[in-house]
Amino acid sequence: VDEAGRGPWAGPVVAAAVVLKPETDWTGLNDSKKMSPAARDRFYDVIRSEALFHAVAFASAETIDAQNILKASLGAMAEAVGKLGAAPSLILVDGNQSIPQLPARLQKTVVGGDGLSASIAAASVLAKVTRDRWMADAHRQYPAYGFDRHKGYGTPDHAEALRRHGPCAIHRKSFAPVRATLS
Repeated sequence: VDEAGRGPWAGPVVAAAVVLKPETDWTGLNDSKKMSPAARDRFYDVIRSEALFHAVAFASAETIDAQNILKASLGAMAEAVGKLGAAPSLILVDGNQSIPQLPARLQKTVVGGDGLSASIAAASVLAKVTRDRWMADAHRQYPAYGFDRHKGYGTPDHAEALRRHGPCAIHRKSFAPVRATLS
């Protein structure tokens, strides 16, 4: 299990859970942040066709604002695991936080897991590509913000768009740079 999008100022956090076939060669699969967009897109399709099970779940900007980013991320992870279609005997969770909604005895946290475990790396790719595509779609509705370029992350262009236009419906209003534009 892994997530994408904890740091951006806009859009959802997306979690993915993946169960891979152990006999499949996953050479080249890595932490999504260390892969090119083209490589992520290739692996996204392979993972979706070759994994035994896979699922994604979203926590919206509203949920993030209401709960905080950590709780929203862990909730999305729990939802993704629940949508797998099979009960895993072990859940490898990227990072150092277990998922409170799931039995602790079934979880192992792995710091840097997206670079150590093919299953976590696959979840990283599914989450990242799903979120990036979601943000590209959001750009069509909110073109003034440049979501197709920065995916909601805090870039100078995004900060300037926030100063000029104020936040839109998908901005995380609890995040300090966005909150600062509300007053």
